[in-house]
Amino acid sequence: MPILDRRVNQFIEDKDARVSVGIDFPLARVGNSDGYFKTTKTTVESIKNNIRLLLQTEQNERVFQPNLGMNIRALLFEQITEDITIQIENNIMDVFQTWLPFIDLRDIKIIKKDDLNQININIVFNIKKTPNSLESVQVIFGGVGGGTSNTSEMVGGY
Repeated sequence: MPILDRRVNQFIEDKDARVSVGIDFPLARVGNSDGYFKTTKTTVESIKNNIRLLLQTEQNERVFQPNLGMNIRALLFEQITEDITIQIENNIMDVFQTWLPFIDLRDIKIIKKDDLNQININIVFNIKKTPNSLESVQVIFGGVGGGTSNTSEMVGGY
Protein backbone atom coordinates (compact mmCIF):
# COMPACT_ATOMS: atom_id res chain seq x y z
CA MET A 1 0.00 0.00 0.00
CA PRO A 2 1.47 3.41 -0.97
CA ILE A 3 2.17 6.04 1.65
CA LEU A 4 0.44 9.33 0.95
CA ASP A 5 2.45 12.51 1.43
CA ARG A 6 0.09 14.89 3.24
CA ARG A 7 2.53 17.78 3.79
CA VAL A 8 1.16 21.20 2.84
CA ASN A 9 4.17 22.10 0.66
CA GLN A 10 4.95 18.63 -0.61
CA PHE A 11 5.93 19.93 -4.04
CA ILE A 12 8.63 22.31 -2.83
CA GLU A 13 9.79 20.66 0.40
CA ASP A 14 12.53 18.22 -0.41
CA LYS A 15 12.45 15.10 1.72
CA ASP A 16 16.14 14.19 1.79
CA ALA A 17 18.77 16.93 2.13
CA ARG A 18 21.45 14.44 0.99
CA VAL A 19 19.91 14.21 -2.47
CA SER A 20 20.80 16.87 -5.02
CA VAL A 21 18.10 18.31 -7.26
CA GLY A 22 20.23 19.88 -9.99
CA ILE A 23 23.55 21.42 -10.95
CA ASP A 24 24.23 24.86 -9.47
CA PHE A 25 25.44 27.67 -11.70
CA PRO A 26 27.94 29.03 -12.40
CA LEU A 27 29.61 25.67 -12.78
CA ALA A 28 32.16 25.06 -10.07
CA ARG A 29 34.09 22.00 -8.98
CA VAL A 30 33.43 20.77 -5.46
CA GLY A 31 36.00 18.75 -3.57
CA ASN A 32 33.62 16.76 -1.36
CA SER A 33 31.93 13.43 -1.96
CA ASP A 34 28.71 15.09 -3.16
CA GLY A 35 29.81 14.90 -6.77
CA TYR A 36 32.09 16.64 -9.20
CA PHE A 37 30.05 19.86 -9.60
CA LYS A 38 28.34 22.10 -7.07
CA THR A 39 24.66 21.13 -6.84
CA THR A 40 21.37 22.57 -5.64
CA LYS A 41 19.72 20.83 -2.72
CA THR A 42 16.15 22.12 -3.06
CA THR A 43 13.57 22.38 -5.81
CA VAL A 44 13.21 26.13 -5.28
CA GLU A 45 16.98 26.70 -5.72
CA SER A 46 16.87 24.66 -8.92
CA ILE A 47 13.90 26.65 -10.28
CA LYS A 48 15.66 29.95 -9.50
CA ASN A 49 18.68 28.72 -11.46
CA ASN A 50 16.39 27.76 -14.35
CA ILE A 51 14.85 31.24 -14.35
CA ARG A 52 18.26 32.96 -14.33
CA LEU A 53 19.55 30.76 -17.13
CA LEU A 54 16.41 31.20 -19.24
CA LEU A 55 16.63 34.99 -19.00
CA GLN A 56 20.37 35.03 -19.76
CA THR A 57 20.21 32.70 -22.74
CA GLU A 58 20.01 34.45 -26.10
CA GLN A 59 17.73 33.01 -28.76
CA ASN A 60 19.64 30.88 -31.30
CA GLU A 61 22.38 30.32 -28.70
CA ARG A 62 21.37 26.70 -28.03
CA VAL A 63 22.16 24.52 -31.03
CA PHE A 64 19.13 22.22 -31.12
CA GLN A 65 16.74 24.59 -29.32
CA PRO A 66 16.93 27.92 -31.17
CA ASN A 67 13.72 29.24 -29.58
CA LEU A 68 15.01 28.83 -26.02
CA GLY A 69 15.86 32.11 -24.32
CA MET A 70 15.35 35.82 -24.83
CA ASN A 71 17.29 38.64 -26.47
CA ILE A 72 17.58 40.97 -23.50
CA ARG A 73 21.26 41.88 -23.96
CA ALA A 74 20.40 43.52 -27.28
CA LEU A 75 18.38 46.12 -25.36
CA LEU A 76 21.27 47.37 -23.22
CA PHE A 77 22.05 50.20 -25.62
CA GLU A 78 18.45 50.96 -26.59
CA GLN A 79 16.21 53.67 -25.24
CA ILE A 80 13.93 51.83 -22.82
CA THR A 81 10.47 53.30 -23.12
CA GLU A 82 7.17 52.20 -21.59
CA ASP A 83 6.35 50.27 -24.80
CA ILE A 84 9.67 48.39 -24.72
CA THR A 85 9.17 47.55 -21.03
CA ILE A 86 5.71 46.12 -21.78
CA GLN A 87 7.17 44.18 -24.72
CA ILE A 88 9.88 42.69 -22.46
CA GLU A 89 7.29 41.73 -19.82
CA ASN A 90 5.07 40.07 -22.45
CA ASN A 91 8.07 38.24 -23.89
CA ILE A 92 9.03 36.99 -20.41
CA MET A 93 5.47 35.72 -19.85
CA ASP A 94 5.45 33.94 -23.23
CA VAL A 95 8.86 32.36 -22.69
CA PHE A 96 7.93 31.20 -19.18
CA GLN A 97 4.67 29.72 -20.45
CA THR A 98 6.63 27.71 -23.02
CA TRP A 99 9.69 26.63 -21.02
CA LEU A 100 8.62 26.85 -17.35
CA PRO A 101 4.87 26.11 -17.42
CA PHE A 102 4.84 25.00 -13.77
CA ILE A 103 5.55 28.58 -12.59
CA ASP A 104 3.03 31.38 -12.00
CA LEU A 105 4.52 34.81 -12.52
CA ARG A 106 3.22 37.22 -9.89
CA ASP A 107 5.24 40.36 -10.63
CA ILE A 108 7.85 41.50 -13.14
CA LYS A 109 9.78 44.71 -12.57
CA ILE A 110 12.19 46.00 -15.19
CA ILE A 111 14.51 48.78 -14.08
CA LYS A 112 16.83 50.47 -16.58
CA LYS A 113 19.89 52.20 -15.13
CA ASP A 114 21.24 54.37 -17.94
CA ASP A 115 24.22 55.67 -15.98
CA LEU A 116 25.44 52.08 -15.35
CA ASN A 117 24.24 50.69 -18.68
CA GLN A 118 22.22 48.05 -16.80
CA ILE A 119 18.86 46.37 -16.97
CA ASN A 120 17.62 44.86 -13.69
CA ILE A 121 14.80 42.34 -13.88
CA ASN A 122 13.03 41.37 -10.65
CA ILE A 123 10.65 38.43 -10.89
CA VAL A 124 8.28 37.29 -8.16
CA PHE A 125 6.81 33.84 -8.74
CA ASN A 126 5.32 30.78 -7.16
CA ILE A 127 5.13 27.15 -8.14
CA LYS A 128 1.60 26.40 -9.40
CA LYS A 129 1.13 23.49 -7.01
CA THR A 130 1.95 25.75 -4.03
CA PRO A 131 0.24 29.08 -4.69
CA ASN A 132 0.87 30.47 -1.18
CA SER A 133 4.68 30.41 -1.28
CA LEU A 134 6.22 33.37 -3.10
CA GLU A 135 9.84 33.43 -4.20
CA SER A 136 11.85 36.06 -6.05
CA VAL A 137 14.82 36.26 -8.38
CA GLN A 138 16.78 39.26 -9.59
CA VAL A 139 18.88 39.18 -12.76
CA ILE A 140 21.21 42.04 -13.68
CA PHE A 141 22.33 42.53 -17.27
CA GLY A 142 25.31 44.68 -18.20
CA GLY A 143 27.14 47.12 -16.01
CA VAL A 144 29.77 49.78 -16.19
CA GLY A 145 32.44 48.94 -18.73
CA GLY A 146 30.92 45.91 -20.37
CA GLY A 147 28.00 43.86 -21.53
CA THR A 148 28.55 40.86 -19.29
CA SER A 149 25.76 39.34 -17.28
CA ASN A 150 25.87 39.37 -13.55
CA THR A 151 23.29 37.62 -11.46
CA SER A 152 22.23 38.09 -7.92
CA GLU A 153 19.38 36.79 -5.89
CA MET A 154 17.13 38.59 -3.50
CA VAL A 155 17.55 37.15 -0.03
CA GLY A 156 14.72 34.88 1.04
CA GLY A 157 11.22 34.94 -0.36
CA TYR A 158 9.20 37.95 -1.40
